Amino acid sequence: MLNMTKKLFIICFMLAAVAAVAQDLPIYQSDAFTIYSRKVEQAEEHASIVADNAITSTFEKRSWLQKRKPGRYPTFSCDVPIGVTLYNLAIDEMSGLIESDSTWRTGQLWGGVWTRDVSYSSLLALSYMNPNVTRTSLMKRVRNGRILQDTGTGGSWPVSTDHAVWVLAAWQMYLVTGDVQWMKQCYSIASKTLMQDEAVAYDPTTGMFKGESSFLDWREESYPRWMQPADIAMSECLGTNALFFRANQIVARMAQLCGDYDASSHFSRMADRIKDGINNYLWIEERGYYGQYLYGRGNLIVSPRSETLGEALCILFGIAEPARAKRIVASLALTPFGTPCFSPQIPNIYPYHNNAVWPFVQAYWMWASALTGNSLSVSHSIASIYRPAALFATNQENFVAETGDYRTAMNSPSMLWSIAGNLSVVHRVLVGINFEEEGINFRPCVPTPWAGTKTLKNFKYRKAVLDITVQGYGDKVSACYIDGKRQPVATVPASLTGRHTVKLVMNNVFSNLDRVNNQPVVTSPETPQAYLDGSTRLAWRQVSNAKEYKIVRDGKVIATQPERFVNGNRFDIPVANTYTEYQVIAVDEDGNESFASEPVAYYNYDNELRYDMTRFAAATQFSPCKGYTGSGAVEIATKVNPRIEMKIDAPADGDYLLDIHYANGSNNLTDADMCAVRTLSVGGSKAGTLLFPQRGKDLWTLWGYSNAVRVSLKKGSNTLVLSYEPDNENMNAQGINRAMLDYVRLIKMN
Repeated sequence: MLNMTKKLFIICFMLAAVAAVAQDLPIYQSDAFTIYSRKVEQAEEHASIVADNAITSTFEKRSWLQKRKPGRYPTFSCDVPIGVTLYNLAIDEMSGLIESDSTWRTGQLWGGVWTRDVSYSSLLALSYMNPNVTRTSLMKRVRNGRILQDTGTGGSWPVSTDHAVWVLAAWQMYLVTGDVQWMKQCYSIASKTLMQDEAVAYDPTTGMFKGESSFLDWREESYPRWMQPADIAMSECLGTNALFFRANQIVARMAQLCGDYDASSHFSRMADRIKDGINNYLWIEERGYYGQYLYGRGNLIVSPRSETLGEALCILFGIAEPARAKRIVASLALTPFGTPCFSPQIPNIYPYHNNAVWPFVQAYWMWASALTGNSLSVSHSIASIYRPAALFATNQENFVAETGDYRTAMNSPSMLWSIAGNLSVVHRVLVGINFEEEGINFRPCVPTPWAGTKTLKNFKYRKAVLDITVQGYGDKVSACYIDGKRQPVATVPASLTGRHTVKLVMNNVFSNLDRVNNQPVVTSPETPQAYLDGSTRLAWRQVSNAKEYKIVRDGKVIATQPERFVNGNRFDIPVANTYTEYQVIAVDEDGNESFASEPVAYYNYDNELRYDMTRFAAATQFSPCKGYTGSGAVEIATKVNPRIEMKIDAPADGDYLLDIHYANGSNNLTDADMCAVRTLSVGGSKAGTLLFPQRGKDLWTLWGYSNAVRVSLKKGSNTLVLSYEPDNENMNAQGINRAMLDYVRLIKMN
């Protein structure tokens, strides 16, 4: 074992190797202290949250000494010493995250098991590194036969719906272990969960699922500030839908293996619809990648920002066909310190998801880049994962994209999915291990700086132990030998037992043209604030760096106006009797677009109906509930008003937007799982789901609108029912599914 002095010397000195790996990325200097000096230059902007003495001494304090021997885990050796050192760091930190109950701790500072963290980590490495701990951890995230959703905006599920990633991790465990009973158990859990998601969060119009971006769950860190929790719940996001596609695909296969052929057909059709939805609604041809999400209110539009994790998952899962996948890798902005969570960044938001690189996301991007054979993008990813691990002497949770500093809004050393991302450099890319039902299929992608011999020993797979050697570089295996005998394909069958040697000889060429889009970190203009100036004029506040503005009507761009237009920031709109939404997008001189402004609804207010909820149920006596507009508010909970019948008199036949003014003070905006969920029916048929997300702990005086559901009404009396159904059960253990309802609002659409 190296002593601390030698270890620090290697970490500092071998950054030269990282620079060589990074190839044409100018920010990576051969002198580690050059990078550190850039960090010091950024100290002033962090001074409010970091003590002055920490700013100047962080680098000196960071060190690592190996505490644990590799033991049962595979060992790695290669011709790039820093690769070995950082692999051993990851093994050491991973071993230290096993809790006393045999579960994975999320990070040094974050206790407990989180669905998304352990699932993404399982896919990258943990499922085969320690199957028993991973299995126990996954089952920790199941309650009442359903997958638990991590906390997110406004009370978790169904504002957040990325718990579907658990299905991918469970299937990976089956591929690794071959445990049929495990697969059958997971099929029951996964199918029940996905059917509930389908009932509550599926949009048949687009074929996609609703729910905020997977893991990007801090409101203004990835959404415009005007979006309320109910708005975020209605967004249809790239990464989340990629997970739903793959989860439905997997459950279809599980159902087939379990002999449930009707269910298999159902989930298979659902996967096809999601794939079509992603390609039809989120692909942006002129940019060469998928948009971040659909968002808005009555009319959804696509955010043209790229979303790195979602783009990677679309490549890995085959949502993007091969030519499109290569184009995505060549188009996405690769910034000097790594590939940010999304691009461009949001102005005036402190780094966390915004203006940040997360090593686990970088690892998925690396894996996707390897699948397309783009060695420059793979090299960039390896450098982006290894640089902070070497400088910080730990696998940090995230770091600032613009500066490379680890001081963000929230962070942890020894982070589980960062560790898994580190390990995936070797396992998933340089050695190319891919688990399939028939066995391991080797698909290495070895950039030129990693040429030479790479050896992974003591790799356990089912009843076999493998010593694997990869020679050369390139994107394909030209020859595979098992125990010295040449094989027709680079695979190891699942039936193999005992200890064996595997030698993979690379082709020493790359079929891809290796084009990447190296860019500095870019920030978009601020989101405009739009409003009606009189009865027929749309107006907005000036955005400082805007060159022009796009005017959007009902989700479509109808005009482009230069910033210094003769009439100023104004746009005349035609008089209309139908419901219309207007938005404004600011565009800077480089073509970077802001988020669209909060929709400005323009309609004849004679077409708006409001009914005090106390017309349909008794007013609550809950004293903290104040500030309602009428004579009182109506409480809904699991055993309070589980069914409310509403008689609505419609002035004419047509479509109406229906929402409800509500308060939910069950918990904080970003904590717990207490979003109230109800089914809305019209004339005995389900019309949609209304969500009443949390708005702040004990804030029963803070009112806002639920999501809107479009309903078709007949002239005269209509019977609408708001009911608590089994599919509306949320995720909290206390059974809290509660809100206070002020009034129901209906706006005639046509």
